[in-house]
Amino acid sequence: MKYKRILLKLSGESLMGDKQYGIDGDRVLQYAREIKAVFDKGVEIAIVIGGGNIFRGLSAEKSGMDRVQADYMGMLATVINSMALQDALEKLNIKTRLMTAIKMEQICEPFIRRRAVRHLEKRRIVIFGAGTGNPYFTTDTCASLRAIEVQADVVLKGTRVDGIYTADPEKDPAATRYEEITFQEVYDKGLNVMDMTAFTLCQENKLPIIVFDMNKPGNFMRIANGDGIGTLVRG
Repeated sequence: MKYKRILLKLSGESLMGDKQYGIDGDRVLQYAREIKAVFDKGVEIAIVIGGGNIFRGLSAEKSGMDRVQADYMGMLATVINSMALQDALEKLNIKTRLMTAIKMEQICEPFIRRRAVRHLEKRRIVIFGAGTGNPYFTTDTCASLRAIEVQADVVLKGTRVDGIYTADPEKDPAATRYEEITFQEVYDKGLNVMDMTAFTLCQENKLPIIVFDMNKPGNFMRIANGDGIGTLVRG
């Protein structure tokens, strides 16, 4: 395996599968099996999941809700998704720990960096819920921050497209995929990879990002093995 410790970022929308809302149990189980295959190779895995399949703070703000209130509701949505993935992983006999930035002692541990690192060293998959615990910060920013804190080798952003394109491939059939691109080129070309705070955190800490299609079976294993799929963003 190319990487010893990975931070996997999944969107909340990816858990919907073919549904319009909520959690598709089959999709969650598919992801759990993909993650288990890589974990069984000895890779340490931490995970951050968004909450957009249940609640989006930005959308709620546009409809008149207070932004801070909406963002906290979004954080709770990420915890629901994290619990769903935790359940699926544990059904596959993998030890996990759910750690959140907001205290919820009945269902998870508070995030403590040293404890999170120790869980990873003890061969437990660690899921980080509730974002950074602060409004105005996305789960992309949480993924970048937690990856830096636990000294992950790479951030793997699992999406429904197979990398970063010159334009939106779902709208422009002429769009072409980048195999590799620098942080500065992403800035210069105005490409949408992560929100700017998350992206800058990775750039400043020389943490590479790989954007790939998580829905294609075997892709997570190929990425962890160092195969050149998806798009690598580096310094």
